[in-house]
Amino acid sequence: MMRNILLGLVAAGLLFSGASRATQLITEEEAKLPPPKGAVAADRRGILRGPKVEFISPGDAVSSPMRLQLKFESFGGAKIDPESVKMVFLRSPNVDLTSRIKPFVQADGINMQDAELPPGEYTVRVDIKDSDGRPGTAIFTLKVAPK
Repeated sequence: MMRNILLGLVAAGLLFSGASRATQLITEEEAKLPPPKGAVAADRRGILRGPKVEFISPGDAVSSPMRLQLKFESFGGAKIDPESVKMVFLRSPNVDLTSRIKPFVQADGINMQDAELPPGEYTVRVDIKDSDGRPGTAIFTLKVAPK
């Protein structure tokens, strides 16, 4: 009897856990941090053979949870080093999001199906390196519509 009750509770917990599958990318507290002072530097001078980070989705303002998709491209036979991928929410102070995206990082990009963010606009920087140690960076803005 007790075993059946426990099994029922476990099954109910599994059923209801579906709603909480989204991964918190940026918290309410982090969203309230002040923006960085001054300009955000992006060094892209000259002809570079370093890897490229392309922001794929989402496009315009979307509701949360949202799909966060980035594509990595390497050149000259080098491969992307998935361990080198870093994501930072540009605030004062900056918020390191790397540990939150690590499970979704592949050699060809990031594919996070259910990224949870509060409504607002968030400037994010992604840094990667290829197997030859060359860096690549992208800065983009995530726009999350109010619910």
